[in-house]
Amino acid sequence: MSGMCFAMSSSAPYRSQISASLRQLVRAVILRAPAGSAVFSAGHDMRELPTHGRDPLTYNDPLRRAVRAIELFPAPVIAMVEGSVWGGACELVLSCDIIVASDDCTFAMTVGKMGVPYNISGVQNLMNACGMPLCKEMLFTASPMPVQRLVDQGIVSQAVPRARLEAVTHNLAKQIVTNSPLVIALLKEELRLLSASHNLGPETFERVQAMRRHVYDSTDYQEGIRAFFEKRGPLFQGK
Repeated sequence: MSGMCFAMSSSAPYRSQISASLRQLVRAVILRAPAGSAVFSAGHDMRELPTHGRDPLTYNDPLRRAVRAIELFPAPVIAMVEGSVWGGACELVLSCDIIVASDDCTFAMTVGKMGVPYNISGVQNLMNACGMPLCKEMLFTASPMPVQRLVDQGIVSQAVPRARLEAVTHNLAKQIVTNSPLVIALLKEELRLLSASHNLGPETFERVQAMRRHVYDSTDYQEGIRAFFEKRGPLFQGK
C-alpha cells in the first residue's frame, strides 16, 4: 500500500489520536467500534448533560468537537459500523466521508425521546446527510431505522455481512490511499464548503437559540433525563 491508513476507535479521544504529524501522513482513517460490538455507540453520556438551565450542546461539546475533527481532517474518514447507533452517534457516523455497515445495524436519532434540544449545526449536518424527508422521520419518530433504508437512500455506501465488513472497508481504504492526497484533501474541503453553504441571518439564529433555551429550561428536559436514569418511558407535558 503506497499510503497510510489509520484505524481509530469510536470511544477514543480524537485530537489526542490525530497529531499534527499524522495529519500529514495519513491518507485514510477508519472509525470503528471494537470488533463484534452489539452497540457501535450509545451517543451522549446522559450523566454529562447539565440540569440547571445550561445549554447541553454548546460549540465546545465533545460531540461538536468530534464532528469538526472528522469534517476538517484532510483525509477521508470511513465509518465501519456494526451494531446499533444511537443519538448523537448517528450524526458522528453520518459526518464521515464514507459509511460501510454490517447488514444488521440500526440507526436511531433519539433526541426527541430524550427531550434534548439538538443544536442547529447538528440538525444541518443530519439534513445534509439524509435529505429532508428521512431526516424528519429519524428526528420525529426517534425509532431505530434499519441500515438498508440508508443504503437505499445512498447515505450508507454498503451494508454487508459482519464477516465481510473489515475486508470491504479495508479494500475501500486501499483504493483511496493510492490516489493523490493533495487532490483528495482539496475535493473533501470543496464538498464540505458546498454542503455547508446555507447561511442564517443573526435574527434567525437568535430565534432558534431562544427556542432551544426554552427547551433546556423546561420541565420536559428534566423529565427526559430523570426517565433515562429511572429506566422508564418519559412523560412529556410540553412545558
